[in-house]
Amino acid sequence: MLKNVTLSAEEALISQARKSAQQEHTTLNAMFRQWLTRYVRQKQSATDYESLMQDMSYARAGRHYSRDEMNER
Repeated sequence: MLKNVTLSAEEALISQARKSAQQEHTTLNAMFRQWLTRYVRQKQSATDYESLMQDMSYARAGRHYSRDEMNER
């Protein structure tokens, strides 16, 4: 279900955004929905990363390995 949101911006900025959307064969609303989705995912990705790093905080390499040591099988 789509929900309406009212935003305020400079008239010139809105006009430029509409022209950009038109050039991309889309609407300003569709562009805003795409931006909002990326914004939320980006925030979630950062949260997921921080959580992963916290979960993995127990891991310690102990020392730096040489290139040859890392490539040994």
